[in-house]
Amino acid sequence: MEIPPRHNDILARARANGKVSVDELALAYNVTPQTVRRDMKDLCKRGLLARIHGGAVPANSVSNFGYADRRELASDEKMRIGLVAASLIPDNCSLIINIGTTTEQVARSLYDRTNLVVITNNINVINILSGSPQKELVLAGGMVRQSDGGVVGEAAVDFIRQFKVDYAVIGASALDEDGAILDFDYREVTVARTIIANARKIVLVADGSKFERTAPMRIGDISLVDHFVTDREPPEKFQTACRQNGVDIKVVATASELSQNLHNRKNEHKRTSGAGFETVNV
Repeated sequence: MEIPPRHNDILARARANGKVSVDELALAYNVTPQTVRRDMKDLCKRGLLARIHGGAVPANSVSNFGYADRRELASDEKMRIGLVAASLIPDNCSLIINIGTTTEQVARSLYDRTNLVVITNNINVINILSGSPQKELVLAGGMVRQSDGGVVGEAAVDFIRQFKVDYAVIGASALDEDGAILDFDYREVTVARTIIANARKIVLVADGSKFERTAPMRIGDISLVDHFVTDREPPEKFQTACRQNGVDIKVVATASELSQNLHNRKNEHKRTSGAGFETVNV
């Protein structure tokens, strides 16, 4: 189910400030308190907020959001992250794409790439790339988690152990400032660890909200990662951990920055006689 833009903004405010109040939101959106209460009620029903007196706070972080809801959260940011992450993966290589709404965006951005062997434990990735030219698609066997199309469990782990790929694209449910990569489901964590162990280069993709959440299980540490692609500057402590371990951080431009970039390049093209126009790569 699609999340309305105002609901998305309420969630962003709740994550940034730790809570939101009915009166403040009514003033900010120029709507009645009753309208805000209905918004909060809807978000609470979906497990995204929890009500408190006079407002709401982010939902308890011991369980993850529903998969459909996660697709809608920060969808534009995830799309731009997917474009940048895909640019790190060359043609003529093998890769594993893990479960996650952001990793799915990487798959979308790889659709027109050539000569790839794509292994995944995510049915959605197979659906996204089905019909894509010059690709060999391999789906891990095992138990299908119907909530999100993820293939998890020991059978999936044993299947992935057969491979040694050039790249792995992984996501996370939460990121700790000390560099810990976190998730909720031990079965998914086990698969993710196996993917990391059987890839030469690791690309971690996660939007900035993952620093505002926590999860109980550790996939591993940022030292295992080669590239981290996100939509905003990470906390300083996390950046330090990345620098110490040689992790390349790529922060994607915002939509407005991209638009300005394109405008500037068009102007430069007009000023330069005979110059070719270069498309903006996100």
